[in-house]
Amino acid sequence: MTDVPSTSTDLWTVMRTATAVRRYRDEPIDDEILDRCLRAASWAPSGGNQQPWRFVVLRSAEARAVVTAAAHETWEVMKDFYALPTPADGALDPKSRVLRAMAEHMRVGGDAPALVLFCVRPQPGASELQQGGSIFPAVQNFLLAARAQGLGAAITLWHSQCEPELRSLVGIPDDWLIATLVTLGWPRGGHRPVRRKPLTEVAVLDRWDRPWASERR
Repeated sequence: MTDVPSTSTDLWTVMRTATAVRRYRDEPIDDEILDRCLRAASWAPSGGNQQPWRFVVLRSAEARAVVTAAAHETWEVMKDFYALPTPADGALDPKSRVLRAMAEHMRVGGDAPALVLFCVRPQPGASELQQGGSIFPAVQNFLLAARAQGLGAAITLWHSQCEPELRSLVGIPDDWLIATLVTLGWPRGGHRPVRRKPLTEVAVLDRWDRPWASERR
């Protein structure tokens, strides 16, 4: 990972190394740095430029306690649903490392250095998928801005285990949706390139069975 910079202003480097980061150092995030991430989120496109979003920074002890309990419950549900194994001590294979990071992430829960809820107000006539098009670009902008500044972040769905409590605590109107809860912090360890399927498996030209890269061979 020595060739991966901790911070970068190069968009391609940022995108190539913006992995989900679930282990954080016990260091606070300066408001100015978090403000840049939120501002980047606000620059995202949305349907009709309606910008039907609200970004909720959760700092209160009460909110963090609710999130922590939800994270713990999410981990128990995931372990049962996916029959997740317990990694052997010292196992360094990618699957074991991811499972350990996930377990630690949900054990820490709301004690992550920063927590941000991304909410969207549904637009009339738009499907749930279309609603996502007006909030998840903002989430991605937030993630990229975080990575550019050396932070690590991870998308979670912990809110689904505590939505009534969070809605009441934050005062989220009934006609707004919670899209995701993002955790943020300074990584414990460095950044690394993302691992993704080859382009030949995800991009095609004209036909579903005609890989895009085939035209370049």
